[in-house]
Amino acid sequence: MALTELDVPLRDGGSLHAFDTGADPSSPLTLVWHHGSPQTGAPLEPLLEAASARGIRLVSYGRPSYGGSTPRPGRDVASAAADVAAIADVLGLERFAVMGASGGGPHALACAALLPERVTGAVTLAGIAPRTTAYDWFAGMASPGGLQAAVEGRAARAAFAETEESDPSQFLPVDWAALDERWATLGADSARAGEAGPDGLIDDDVAFAAPWDFDLGSIGAPVLLVQGEGDRVVPAKHASWLLAHIPRASLWMRLDDGHVSVLDVVPDAMDWLLERS
Repeated sequence: MALTELDVPLRDGGSLHAFDTGADPSSPLTLVWHHGSPQTGAPLEPLLEAASARGIRLVSYGRPSYGGSTPRPGRDVASAAADVAAIADVLGLERFAVMGASGGGPHALACAALLPERVTGAVTLAGIAPRTTAYDWFAGMASPGGLQAAVEGRAARAAFAETEESDPSQFLPVDWAALDERWATLGADSARAGEAGPDGLIDDDVAFAAPWDFDLGSIGAPVLLVQGEGDRVVPAKHASWLLAHIPRASLWMRLDDGHVSVLDVVPDAMDWLLERS
């Protein structure tokens, strides 16, 4: 599958670095992928393989401060919709589905809510829910320090980043196995994103902890929520909360999966989107 890279100009003078597997008149679906936090936005090998096997056109991009995209401190989750619309306009995409993993989940939902005439369906895998007082948002997170700092604002989150260390307890043995084998490209890409600096992750966390500026209840497209029961990064309660607040949502709860191993559902989730395209 050929992969083209492009820089999409934005009205504010910035740009987004995007990837596209290319137009094919016979393609049954175009899918816009929203990466996790932190990653560069480059499509991962298992995604490319699953999309190619189904004839799906795959588009992905780096959010601001990731993978060569221009920084935009203070961005909110809702801004992803305008960013994706700009990419879609350049590529000539009228209708498409969205899929996001972990930190990409909220941004996929923003597109579903704010681009109702263009988004045919949405999938989130281990996606975080909006911060709410309806339950303990942090409960079950093995390492919530970054998000707790983000509640206090960008300066506090940036200060936390100066001493932040990776916590291996966030991942189950099945997650580590996935990172060693099927999803090794995810770990490598996350490391590349981290080497470029913490700004993308800082801005993601601040956006997650702040109001998302769109209404989940306004999403008219079908939404599939995929969640690992044992997830220690984004606990299962987040998925059940989203299920209760998105009108046409379905939930696939994976009893033996964690935060990374749940990505093995990607091919089945693509099939789910194809059935609704």
